[in-house]
Amino acid sequence: MTTVSEAVVEGDWEYRRLHLPPGVSRRAAAIQLSIHAEFAGWELRTVRLYADGTRRVWLRRKKTAASLPGGLPT
Repeated sequence: MTTVSEAVVEGDWEYRRLHLPPGVSRRAAAIQLSIHAEFAGWELRTVRLYADGTRRVWLRRKKTAASLPGGLPT
């Protein structure tokens, strides 16, 4: 099961970390990341593949008023 952490805002960017377990294939991981990019505006920042097959992925996107709590939609 993919674990998604809360977004962290730093400067002009918003970051989110994903944890992909060892059983997730490369193709399935690519599909999940494509969905995040297409529908939520995230872009790939870093991918780390560990010896046990676990992947840690950092996504980022530009901070907007709509993505902040209480912000006005743009």
